[in-house]
Amino acid sequence: MQRENHTRGLIALVVIVMLCFGFALEAAAEQSRYSQALQQACVADYKKYCAEYGIETAALRTCMDKNGRSLTQTCVRALIDAGEVTQAEVDRRKQSGH
Repeated sequence: MQRENHTRGLIALVVIVMLCFGFALEAAAEQSRYSQALQQACVADYKKYCAEYGIETAALRTCMDKNGRSLTQTCVRALIDAGEVTQAEVDRRKQSGH
């Protein structure tokens, strides 16, 4: 009886670990797809304005922000969809001329 309880506990632990590992892999895959989609949408803007900066660096974010008014609509939409900038911020910048 004690051995059976130990085995059930071990199986439950393995299942929990596998579920956690599966969720972590799924989250990593989703992040990778997000990054790939964003990179594809902004590749021309990146090459034109910020190619000297590494992908996903603070310097690149600053460069893209600085060149925000010059970015293509495709890139801006991808940045909004990725949560890098809000639609409200894009609208505010358009109105203010920045």
